[in-house]
Amino acid sequence: MRAEEASPNGRVRRPNVTILIANLPAERDRRVIRECLSLEENGYDVTVIAPRGEKGLRVLPGSRNTRLKPYPIPVYGSGVLSFAVEFAWSFLCIAVRLFGEICRGRAQAVQVCNPPDVYWPLALLLRALGRPWVFDHHDLCPEIYATRSEGRPNPLVYRTLIALEWLTLRTATAVVATNESFRANALRRGVAPGKVTVVRNGPASREIAPAPAPLETEGSVHHIVYLGVLGKQDNVAGVVTSAAELARLRGRGGWRVTIAGDGETLTELRELADTLGVADLIEFPGWLDGPQVDALLQSATVAIQPDLPTEMNQLSTMAKTVEYVSRGVPVVAVDLVETRRTAGEAAAYVPTGDPVEIAAAVDALLSDPQRRAAMRRTALARFAEELSWEHQSVAYAAVWRKVLPHRQPVPALVSAAASGTVSVAAGPEASPTVEPVRR
Repeated sequence: MRAEEASPNGRVRRPNVTILIANLPAERDRRVIRECLSLEENGYDVTVIAPRGEKGLRVLPGSRNTRLKPYPIPVYGSGVLSFAVEFAWSFLCIAVRLFGEICRGRAQAVQVCNPPDVYWPLALLLRALGRPWVFDHHDLCPEIYATRSEGRPNPLVYRTLIALEWLTLRTATAVVATNESFRANALRRGVAPGKVTVVRNGPASREIAPAPAPLETEGSVHHIVYLGVLGKQDNVAGVVTSAAELARLRGRGGWRVTIAGDGETLTELRELADTLGVADLIEFPGWLDGPQVDALLQSATVAIQPDLPTEMNQLSTMAKTVEYVSRGVPVVAVDLVETRRTAGEAAAYVPTGDPVEIAAAVDALLSDPQRRAAMRRTALARFAEELSWEHQSVAYAAVWRKVLPHRQPVPALVSAAASGTVSVAAGPEASPTVEPVRR
């Protein structure tokens, strides 16, 4: 099939891209959602094979017709052995469903998203069949393991993860890196520069409801926000502890904290707030959908990125920070390489992530409305000129034109979604809300 051709029933068949995910349901991975919608807008047919999320869901919400091929996850990993079992099961389920797609005449190209870095045998097989294999590099698995091991990783496990990452990178037709640090990592592993494309994380401007800066009046309450995953490596406990320090610095009135998201440490964080006596100052709303997230960030005075200066965090772009910047929210963040590349002067930086540092930086911003206004202008300009998905989707679409040069969709058949709007949940992971056509 070259370009688009008619199927046996007479309908036009678009070239199909099949996306593989192992760590999240498709409807909760906001990066993959945006990629699917961008592919549709550029005329491709899309299938996503991923863990089962919402029961009975077979089409990605907000998409034209992105098929979901979910599989059950009976075991969720928490240690090396259980992770190995989980990923072995995922490999088997993904392989069976992928070959089913091939037998149905789809999967002209495949994109795999990590973690884990175990699908390179499928890459070898698909490339032997003449089908491109694109690696969308979401996470640095060796660095994640080192961080979760509190800096004391098992040397054998760590070297194994590096080897798997090398194999994953080297067997791909093309690599999509989420930032310049990931690109540099791919080049160190021996990937040719021309095979690596940077496509950053970030919302589309059409996902964000236009809103003025929060109006400050005498007696108004400052709103401090953390939005994201509540995992052990995310240092959200530092936000809770910094709230206790902030209460010491400026008293308990005139401000509040919202920690929005879900994850393994939620119960611990609630208990810590009780222990420190700040439970009345912190709200834990849990998972938020797209409109709720947008409303939360539009009301925020300051947002916090508390991720500690580990090797993994230095090299990673925090999705929450792009979400903050996209709404013009001034950020207090630990001074990390990729965080500076994302936020620039729209953030106030602290050196180590100690709660005392975070509280002092937040206190200073709350007391300086002129500085916050300048940071808001900087943030909105950075988003409009560089960070929005409208910019990233151009580079992403170019990857597919390059790897499928003889299977390009007919432009006239590009999805009508290009003229619609999309609202994608910007909580820990994402699911879109449809408003009439979503992008």
